[in-house]
Amino acid sequence: MSSNSIGKIFNFTTWGESHGKAIGCVIDGVPSNIRLQENDIQPFLDKRKPGQSKYTTQRKEDDKVEILSGVFEGLTTGHPISLIIYNSDQRSKDYSDIKDKFRPGHADYTYWKKYGIRDYRGGGRSSARETAMRVAAGAVARKIINQKISNEAKITGALVQIGNSKINYNNWNDKNISENEFFCPDEKIVSEWKNLIDNARKDGSSLGAIIEVRASGIPVGLGEPIYDKLDSDIAKALMTINAVKGVEIGNGFDCVYENGKTNVDEMIMKDGKPIFLSNNNGGVLGGISSGQKIIARFVVKPTSSIISERRTIDTDLKETSISTKGRHDPCVGIRAVPVGEAMLATTIADHCLRFF
Repeated sequence: MSSNSIGKIFNFTTWGESHGKAIGCVIDGVPSNIRLQENDIQPFLDKRKPGQSKYTTQRKEDDKVEILSGVFEGLTTGHPISLIIYNSDQRSKDYSDIKDKFRPGHADYTYWKKYGIRDYRGGGRSSARETAMRVAAGAVARKIINQKISNEAKITGALVQIGNSKINYNNWNDKNISENEFFCPDEKIVSEWKNLIDNARKDGSSLGAIIEVRASGIPVGLGEPIYDKLDSDIAKALMTINAVKGVEIGNGFDCVYENGKTNVDEMIMKDGKPIFLSNNNGGVLGGISSGQKIIARFVVKPTSSIISERRTIDTDLKETSISTKGRHDPCVGIRAVPVGEAMLATTIADHCLRFF
């Protein structure tokens, strides 16, 4: 199985399975003499870990990270950094009833056809459990961004839509993101989302979501045209997250509702500096950062593991039905917020190292 790595200069490789002994990653390309310890990584993992509210999976994992290499006396050495998290709450028996059945909407069938073997314990390598290591890599990437650009550079993610229910952008407040179970910047919609998820769970179903990620304090010039554009690399990074089915930069697909007069980002001079009057292009022009806030959104499909019985086939290619029991996120998009932040951070860190 190839393609377990991403990035050019700052690159990382993840390993491990959902119900294996541990998961981990190896990060290469990190400059030397950057202060790094487990406490710099753990807060971001704590944002993503399961079992924190009734609106996410009830699997209990501490997700305590250990640094195995690449750091000496609290400083990076310039050599590969190896990180590990031990799994502690696997319940493989939850999947024994479906070990010969393919969960519709999952990677069960495609992995089986491609590799000729199936790890049915939570999906094995295809499980979103792998994304914990992306978050760990993202924490290291933020250290690079803050050193190479500025301590003022900031990566922020938020949930902006669940099902048909969207936030009011006029109510956006960064402080609200950490004060509710949904990473929601609009406190007025939280109660509505709670009802939506409760109803979906009672119906034996699930909901999709849209996450917005932002990077502020990013200078002009990151990005390598033509085939390593900053926005194309961001789109790729976000598309690699489990269950993601679409990515947009800036206005994205809403550009179709605009015209040439309204969609351009006009520029003026103020105090001797160029100023943009809007940010329809999401902080990237021609694949290169413009100095504005970088804005991207991605859509996560409804969780495929649902208790409602669905039609499928088994490993003998016979028709059957399936009901997926166990502990699953009713809206996997909630815990995708810190993962999206991490993938944006790793992409920007990679381009920072290319630029500088």
